[in-house]
Amino acid sequence: MDGSDFGDQPDIRQLIPLELAVNRGVFVFGPDLEHFAPVTLHLENEAFSIRSDGPGSPGLLNHTEAAVLSGLLRKPDYMLFFDDIKRLEKIRSAAAAYGLEDDPSLSSLFELTYHDGQVSVFPSRPGLLSTSGQQLQSLSQQLFSGTAITPQRRIGDNDERQRFLLIKHHKYDKHLIAELAEAPLTKQSALKNPVQNLLPDNFLLHAEHPDSLKFYSAVRYFQSRHDFKRSETDILALKALVSNPLGLPVYRHEESLGEKVTAASLRPVRLSLVEKPVQLQVTPAGNFLELSGILQLGNVALPLTELRICYTYFVEHEGTLYLLEHLPLIALIELLKNKKDNLLISRPHFRAFRRQILEKLEEMADVHYRHIQPATPVQLALEGFDQPPERLIYLSDFGSYVMLIPVMRYGEAEVPVLSKKQIHALDGEGNTFLVQRDKAAELQLVSLIVKQHPYFEEQLEYGHAFLDLHKKHFLNEEWFQPVFAEWLQQGLTVLGFDELEGNKLNPEPVNITVRVLSGINWFNAKINVRYGKKIAKLKDVFTALRNKSKYVQLGDGTLGILPAEWIEKFRKYFEAGEITDDDTLQIPKINFMTLQELFEEQSLDEPVRAELRGFREKLESFKQLASVPIPKGLLATLRPYQQEGLNWLNFLDDFNFGGCLADDMGLGKTIQVIAFLLGQRRKVKQNTNLVVVPATLIFNWQDELAKFAPSLRLYTLYGPERAKNTDNFHLYEIILTSYSSLLSDVNFIKSYTFNYIVLDESQQIKNPDSQRYKAVRLLQSRNKLLMSGTPMENNSYDLYSQFSFACPGLLGSKRYFRDIYAQPIDQFKNSKRAKELRQRLQPFILRRSKQEVARELPEKTEMVLYCPMESPQRALYDRYEEELRIYMEENLKDGTKKNPIYVLRGLTRLRQICDAPALLGDQGMEKIASSKLRMLLEEIGAKAGQHKILVFSQFVSMLELIKKALQQQGIRYAWLTGQSRDREQAVQQFQNDPQTRVFLISLKAGGTGLNLTEADYIYLVDPWWNPAVENQAIDRAHRIGQQKKVVAVRLICPDTVEEKMIPLQQSKRQLAQDLVRNDASFFSSLTREDLLQLLQ
Repeated sequence: MDGSDFGDQPDIRQLIPLELAVNRGVFVFGPDLEHFAPVTLHLENEAFSIRSDGPGSPGLLNHTEAAVLSGLLRKPDYMLFFDDIKRLEKIRSAAAAYGLEDDPSLSSLFELTYHDGQVSVFPSRPGLLSTSGQQLQSLSQQLFSGTAITPQRRIGDNDERQRFLLIKHHKYDKHLIAELAEAPLTKQSALKNPVQNLLPDNFLLHAEHPDSLKFYSAVRYFQSRHDFKRSETDILALKALVSNPLGLPVYRHEESLGEKVTAASLRPVRLSLVEKPVQLQVTPAGNFLELSGILQLGNVALPLTELRICYTYFVEHEGTLYLLEHLPLIALIELLKNKKDNLLISRPHFRAFRRQILEKLEEMADVHYRHIQPATPVQLALEGFDQPPERLIYLSDFGSYVMLIPVMRYGEAEVPVLSKKQIHALDGEGNTFLVQRDKAAELQLVSLIVKQHPYFEEQLEYGHAFLDLHKKHFLNEEWFQPVFAEWLQQGLTVLGFDELEGNKLNPEPVNITVRVLSGINWFNAKINVRYGKKIAKLKDVFTALRNKSKYVQLGDGTLGILPAEWIEKFRKYFEAGEITDDDTLQIPKINFMTLQELFEEQSLDEPVRAELRGFREKLESFKQLASVPIPKGLLATLRPYQQEGLNWLNFLDDFNFGGCLADDMGLGKTIQVIAFLLGQRRKVKQNTNLVVVPATLIFNWQDELAKFAPSLRLYTLYGPERAKNTDNFHLYEIILTSYSSLLSDVNFIKSYTFNYIVLDESQQIKNPDSQRYKAVRLLQSRNKLLMSGTPMENNSYDLYSQFSFACPGLLGSKRYFRDIYAQPIDQFKNSKRAKELRQRLQPFILRRSKQEVARELPEKTEMVLYCPMESPQRALYDRYEEELRIYMEENLKDGTKKNPIYVLRGLTRLRQICDAPALLGDQGMEKIASSKLRMLLEEIGAKAGQHKILVFSQFVSMLELIKKALQQQGIRYAWLTGQSRDREQAVQQFQNDPQTRVFLISLKAGGTGLNLTEADYIYLVDPWWNPAVENQAIDRAHRIGQQKKVVAVRLICPDTVEEKMIPLQQSKRQLAQDLVRNDASFFSSLTREDLLQLLQ
């Protein structure tokens, strides 16, 4: 039968149940309950009986009864009370939350109820607990809400007295309020009005004892509290109240005796802590496990179901308020009070209940499992619990503190040793058993931790499963490094250190090993810096020291800590050597004296020790530089100081050390080096040497080699036709190239290993960021040599670049040299640093001034400085020369007399182009650079600081160009030409003014009548036909009264009329001396052949 059997369907919304129970119900049908008679339905033996007081025929349903029955059949919720099958399905669905869906006696365990229009299923026993995931989570929040622990400050104390402590309820929210109060006493020592509140703040400032300070702070905390949500902070404050260090009497306010606090409404009460832990017991109860508990107060054990929480945190017994120290236990007591019975948990859901609820309660109560037996030896062995437990320390962030949780790992189970957690395990048959904890081992673990800091011991009183320490103390490497080292030595495993917020420190102590090996020109120090399994790169150690930090960046992002003693060692290491790409510290053998100071003997490889012994023996037997025989093939006689230079070069060579020959200009550096390279023939098998010079000196070197050592096999790697590989280098002893050619050719030259690399005018690489410097650093050789009369032109940094090439490592790294020497010397004029630098360089630089070796010098030294033209200047010269040569070939068949002025003018124009194309006066010529002007200015810049200089030129317009350039460079000069009116003033300025370093003189104006003995360098910008005129110019400085040796330098453009005038001058020199007294007569003495020779 269903509702369709009743014809027109009544509106079931008008069917209202008055009572509903299994198989019975009372209903009315209609909106007006007072005017419709109730209809009672009863189901028995699968048949309904219907009864009502409404009109109708016997044996037939009246209209109301029929409507009620029809509506019932169409209301599934109501039919649950009359349909056994659907009712059982409803109960089974609800029983799943209790783990009882398969229990055969569901109907006896649960009841179906109807209330306020809702059908519900409730347990028949109030203590039956739902253990579904949602319900357990809800229960966990209910029990453990407010238990989140925050780091506590350790507070001080105060010794101020109080009248009494007042305990009362908040007027509206009824939560705990604690106050300090004062009241006068009767003669019988009873309180009397008025009762006056006291402010705890007035006592806090005067508190001296920590316990008193905590007490007053707790009163203040509860006096002004408006939030009635429980928290662990409340418990800490209440402990301070209960301790009552001042012994104040305690009164409670009885609201029943008066709403206001008066003497009459106060009753004395005692405050106490619960001395014994709550005892919880899990007992089998059929298909359930029953959770019950007792609390021991004095000599009485009270069931938890009989306790009542008062003042939010206390239970009262015989006039004493006992503080419950754990919020979850307070919540549990309240739950049991509401249930009015012990809790029942179905067996299938008990494991989840234990994990989420009971394991947390184990931390604060003694939980006894009556249904679980201790482990047998067989169970321990089979499940891995027979091995010694592992000791761990877990670290985690705790606000601004670090939390330390000491843990013992038993088999696969981890237990915080400061907790009361029990170890439950399952054997292979699914039986649960209890594993006994090793209390002695756990106590030893706690002792290893607690002894490390005084803050730890006092925290044991808190009863927490952890200890904490402020990060500023914990991450102090002076604390945690030795502590970690001891923990690791004791076999403890520390986890979580690298996950602490804001912490990048590596806890491992550093382990450093050093091994020094021998290389060709270097000692190679292999320094292994290890932090546990992490290795620090030397470059990262260097970066740390450069940043003045003791923290080294490791590959995993952590920072290793360098001990102070190693910081100092590494600083000395990095001063002595440089770090290579393969993370090796290369220490040049030139620094062998410091090697034993830097490293322990056992760190040195045996070949290194042997080399050091050899160096020491040579030094100990050294008395003076050994005299080296003049090498065969040298077509010159060395002056004594030049012989000493040769001896010095060989001394350095014996040690395989580089050096710098820094003699003054004019003292013969080139011939000393040529003699040295000749001598290498007897010392090495392959004597191929690279000589790098400014392009302007290519001709000088070719000339000097041809003159003094023609047997040295020379290849000039210069010009457009030069070789583009090293295939034939081994056939030569000198490979001569320019700095500019080297830049183009370095990619193939760098593959060849030379005997020596010689850099002439080595100040050309003074800038360590220049392409020239970078190019020469790519070259390979057994040894290296510098030549420069001015190794330091601008500042001490010039020296670093040159010596980092010749003597790598002698002056340390670029940054080190800048910080230790360059800045202190150049910026702050630090004489101590300057002296240190001189002492360091002294063995490797040889410099003799003209004054030092004056007795060995001729009174006058004449030199030629070649000035090769750049392409635009060369092209201009070639064009003019060709025009003049064609003219002379066609017009001078009968000698020069046909048109000598035209020829002289043509030769003069060629000489002007050699000086500077601008001298021609044609438009645009000033844009063509002059190689001679550039080189002259370089020479003046290098010499003017120490020497006074005469500059002669036949062309006043050339002197004008020089004057303009000197003005731009800020070099002070004197000026004398044929147009000058006050010759004496110009002479006196040059002779007497120390700031005037250069004297510009036209050749004719300065030819006679001048006495310029202050000058010791003379530059003849353009050679003249008549050598006598040049000699007169030189004699302006080289004359009676001159105390200095004079160096005369002729500036010559090679492969021009100037170069060809020199041999012509030599051939006419005797004539010039005997007969020629003026330029015109000298020129007229030249034949047609002489003139054509000038143009070939």
